[in-house]
Amino acid sequence: MNFKFRARSNPNPSDRENKRTIDLENGSEIIYFPRFIPYDDSCKLLHYLDKEIPWTRPSIHVFGRSCIQPRDTCYVASERLPELRYSGYQPHAYSWDDYPPLKDLLAAVHEALPGSSFNSLLLNRYKSGSDYVAWHSDGEKLYGPTPEIASLSFGCDREFFLRKKPSKTAKVQIPSTSCVEEPANKRLKRSNQVDQHSLTLKHGSLLVMKGYTQRDWVHSVPKRAKIEAVRINLTFRRVL
Repeated sequence: MNFKFRARSNPNPSDRENKRTIDLENGSEIIYFPRFIPYDDSCKLLHYLDKEIPWTRPSIHVFGRSCIQPRDTCYVASERLPELRYSGYQPHAYSWDDYPPLKDLLAAVHEALPGSSFNSLLLNRYKSGSDYVAWHSDGEKLYGPTPEIASLSFGCDREFFLRKKPSKTAKVQIPSTSCVEEPANKRLKRSNQVDQHSLTLKHGSLLVMKGYTQRDWVHSVPKRAKIEAVRINLTFRRVL
């Protein structure tokens, strides 16, 4: 497929309007750009990502048992970085040069987030509402104590839930690949409003998690039975 996406040095302000910042307190913060990538470019990128990325749906080990990860995945990283491994699975690290549009998206994210320096990208494809990611935090040691994670979404709108960890278990890591899911709405109702947030991640949007968000909060994208369309999510991270 011959498709080239080029980040624009002077984007139309309307493409990134309505920026929303949520102060989670105690050094945690999220920023949401509902229209980070223009609609037409987002549609082309969705098609490119869906057809050209070498997706795989691996078998993983969670809580002593084997299961199939409930979404497709792919991993891109700069050379000579520590290998990524989670739940007994080690993905192959593809090069940025293998997929030029991903390099351009990286440049666009860097431009929007001064001071950021991402060097890895974890891609996930949710084929329908049956695919999901359970409650988890991305607090692996290779990302450091205060990782900045930038998450681009293309395709179907999906709900994103954020919930504060109980203080007594603030350092407990919940596997991001868990095959056992508790409905997000049910979990949210157990907390007060200050300790929970929700967003609808739209086509072409950018969500940024900063500071101690991974230490003190967990997030999820729950199942939605009536959704049949695909969603593709790109999470840019810095491996130390």
